[in-house]
Amino acid sequence: MRFALERVYPQLKEMELRDYKVRILEGRQGTNSRTRVLIESGDPHGMWGTVGVSENIIEASWEALTDSVNYKLLQSGAAATVPAK
Repeated sequence: MRFALERVYPQLKEMELRDYKVRILEGRQGTNSRTRVLIESGDPHGMWGTVGVSENIIEASWEALTDSVNYKLLQSGAAATVPAK
């Protein structure tokens, strides 16, 4: 996603994924369990963390990832943000 957005938002070139963690919440519910994804991102200026929660691991990951990119864009003063879906 970052590479696709770099042409419009060149400040994303310095951003990188530092850590990705998945936790299953309410594990007794089997495939209906909620999944929490924790993403730690960073750039030369600092690090930040975002969280996504969903019954679908891909959706939880997307939520955490878009929040991370949006945070970077807001910190760099970009006017637009990445849509949630």
